[in-house]
Amino acid sequence: MRVSSRNPRSLSLAVPVLAAWLALTFPAGAQLEPLRAAAEAGDLEAQNALGLAYRNGRAVPQDYQTALNWFRKAAERGHAPAQRNLAQMYLDGRGVKADPAEAVRWLRKAAEQNFAPAQSLLGALLAWNPALTNLQEAVVWLRRAAENNYAEAMDLLGLLYMEGRGVPQDYAEAARWFRKAAEQDYASAEHRLAVLHLEGKGVPQDDAEALKWVEQAANQNYAAALETLGWMHMTGRGVPQDFAKAASLLRKAADQNYAAAQNNLGKLYETGRGVPQDFAEAARLYRLAAERDYGGAQNNLALLYARGQGVPRDPVEAAKWFALAERHGDTNGADVRAEILRELTPEQRAEVEKRIREFKAKP
Repeated sequence: MRVSSRNPRSLSLAVPVLAAWLALTFPAGAQLEPLRAAAEAGDLEAQNALGLAYRNGRAVPQDYQTALNWFRKAAERGHAPAQRNLAQMYLDGRGVKADPAEAVRWLRKAAEQNFAPAQSLLGALLAWNPALTNLQEAVVWLRRAAENNYAEAMDLLGLLYMEGRGVPQDYAEAARWFRKAAEQDYASAEHRLAVLHLEGKGVPQDDAEALKWVEQAANQNYAAALETLGWMHMTGRGVPQDFAKAASLLRKAADQNYAAAQNNLGKLYETGRGVPQDFAEAARLYRLAAERDYGGAQNNLALLYARGQGVPRDPVEAAKWFALAERHGDTNGADVRAEILRELTPEQRAEVEKRIREFKAKP
């Protein structure tokens, strides 16, 4: 799993009440002197809260180095939330050189105090960070946090069961954990549970149940759920087919840089369903997703280049995108691709290979 800023349910986790209140609601320009005085007097909660103020730029100018220093003061004296926050600084490289191993060291200290947010983040890193992978330990920490009723860990433990990573693949067990998190209105789990109901994996196939959960997640502006709900309206799955509604939902997800939504919205513009037909806009949306290595969009963009729709006709660029899409198993328009390849000169084929080698997916 790639932790990404575009995901509103990524690994940003809860902290105690005072720190959370400060980080989220402390008004700009407010006086922090009482808090600072408490921090300087050695109050651990105040030190952590002051670190959050500097990290988030609340009531003080944003200053990662100062934030790091306050987190460290509390962390070194065993304050679990500060240990987790210090670990996040090492993960993000804020105020200090990025050091995932050092982040893990601090997370273990907090996790061993049964601090669920640290257990969950530690489990996620050990499960999905290639440099840190330890699936057996990841399962241990995620299960501990999940059994502490921590929704994010429930969701991630369910994902391990769904993928069969570190545990036997078990869709029913995945659904059980997703449901526990969904019942806390955790958007990612609501969406995953909806997908299982759409596919009938681990739960009965039930479009109405899928619609219930995906709408709850979409109401939180969760990009994956907006895309799935848009797809349901686009295809008439579980709802009356409504291309305009689909376009509206897909646009909300596409604006969050969600590649699948960019691709599907591009298809609506290409076909003129729910929006005015606009090949140039379709090409723009396909390109956004294609540049992030989304195979379906790469194939769709290749077809536009092959036909000269919305972009100048360019057999070299078309061949490049066809080849990149094929890596993902996307081979729609194989006849068009074959025609393009027959058209290429040896020099153009060499240019295609060069562009493929130079392609680097955007994050």
